[in-house]
Amino acid sequence: MPKVAAAPHVVGDHLVDYEEKVFEDVKAQPGEKALVTFHTVAFEGSIGLVNLLQATRLQRKGYETSILLYGPGVTLGVLRGFPRLGDDAFPGHQNFNNQLRKFMDEGGHVYACRFSLQALYGHGEPSLMEGIRPINPLDVLDCMLLHKRDNAVIIDTWTL
Repeated sequence: MPKVAAAPHVVGDHLVDYEEKVFEDVKAQPGEKALVTFHTVAFEGSIGLVNLLQATRLQRKGYETSILLYGPGVTLGVLRGFPRLGDDAFPGHQNFNNQLRKFMDEGGHVYACRFSLQALYGHGEPSLMEGIRPINPLDVLDCMLLHKRDNAVIIDTWTL
């Protein structure tokens, strides 16, 4: 058996060069927009949280940024908690709500499809976090088309 001669890693070690940045730090030009869509279920993977962080980063880079929750994506915007709404049943339980709140507090817009809320997940508009704008299911495509027409940066978040 080969012998491992390297010292074990310890807390505080760096395993990669986290300071090197390869690409220019892009900032939005005046009037530029971004849209991040979510067709993903809360807690079914990391993509929902990762792209909520990306939406916040786009907002901070100066893009007028919107989030569109449709299909299972509306599950990111409903109030949650146990035993009461707002309570953390486990560490990270409020990650989606906390990130959406931060995004909206920093000026981001969040829209949620009414069809998905009611027909697919049995929720009503009162289930949504304050500040999320419920929209007609016919507005889902138009939201995407308007952003495309405005040459917005668009990130589509999907899980199957």
